[in-house]
Amino acid sequence: MGKKWIEMAGAAILFGAATAAVVSAQSSLADEYRSAKTSGLVGEKMDGYIEAVSAPSASIAALVSAINIKRKDVYFKVAQQTGSRPDEAAFTGGCTNINNTKPGEYYQTPGGNWTQRDGGAPQLNGRCPQ
Repeated sequence: MGKKWIEMAGAAILFGAATAAVVSAQSSLADEYRSAKTSGLVGEKMDGYIEAVSAPSASIAALVSAINIKRKDVYFKVAQQTGSRPDEAAFTGGCTNINNTKPGEYYQTPGGNWTQRDGGAPQLNGRCPQ
């Protein structure tokens, strides 16, 4: 494993802590996000962002936008701290977020299809840090 992957694995840890802090700082946003994710309205994408699984209502579209703006800020901060590019930090964040989905939640497979997580491990991109 190269130095870059070790840095990105460290970024994944930083990302998880930073995301939790950002989302929990706004508890109503965090509650809406958890509810939408549990209900299958939004899912995790490999690029580190969330998206509506089907045609979203105005409130779900606003939620997706709000969460993604916060995530983008986190990815830029992680990239600055690790000397990586924001898209690399976002990709690592996507790997972490998909890996942390719970059974019943949706995520995009490496092929771009939405799938509902079952009891097994999710399908991750081969470039994800192990």
